[in-house]
Amino acid sequence: MAAAVKAINAKIRSNKVLDYFCSTHFWGPASNFGIPIAAVLDIQKDPEIISGSMTGALVIYSATFMRYSMAVTPKNYLLFACHAINFGSQVTQGYRYLNYWNWGGREKALALKGGE
Repeated sequence: MAAAVKAINAKIRSNKVLDYFCSTHFWGPASNFGIPIAAVLDIQKDPEIISGSMTGALVIYSATFMRYSMAVTPKNYLLFACHAINFGSQVTQGYRYLNYWNWGGREKALALKGGE
């Protein structure tokens, strides 16, 4: 049985596409893509529910891992793309948060609700 597993592993490792598909360089970012997908979908939601501290933490997290993805050997472009999308989404959420809570967006929204 061990010889069969060893043979399958050797077959996978000899094919560059299969080797990449069976590595953490692929599955780490692929499983991590849930975060940016959720962030993009959250852009459509009411800004009142945005957590400013969580948004700030996710901006720092994504910026850190964008840098990390380019520092490892070989460079992990899929991880970079995942965190670049998340970074952009979180910066957008951060702007929406600041606009709503600090720059008069809440008052405008309440005035529109009251004027209807």
